[in-house]
Amino acid sequence: MYIDSVRNGMVIDHISAGYGMKLYDLLGLDDQDVSVAIIKNVSSRKMGKKDIIKIDADIPISLDVIGYVDPGATVNIIKNGELVEKKAMALPAELCNVLRCKNPRCITSTEQELPHIFRLTDPEHKVYRCVWCETKAE
Repeated sequence: MYIDSVRNGMVIDHISAGYGMKLYDLLGLDDQDVSVAIIKNVSSRKMGKKDIIKIDADIPISLDVIGYVDPGATVNIIKNGELVEKKAMALPAELCNVLRCKNPRCITSTEQELPHIFRLTDPEHKVYRCVWCETKAE
């Protein structure tokens, strides 16, 4: 298989195997008119298997979403075919409009303009809770 190199854009690397499509969906890459390659179950000495997403365009991407889906991922920024920056991800302290509160009694279900905000309450177990009603994110 041959996948072209990224000229200007980014490579999201070290994604845990099986999480590439979830990340693709949460980042809204299907709505973008750019070249995107999703490589699943690539052999990795460090991880055994991993997923990779290559985006050949300089578009805004939420690093919080990447950190939420896989805090062990890395983001490589490519300019003119050269690696210019490498970012390690971590669990974000807060997520805004990434997840939706499932509680039907939450104020966000009746007040549509309110943002869906979740705060990290248990980093060890990756637990996020709605700031409005304390419901655990699923």
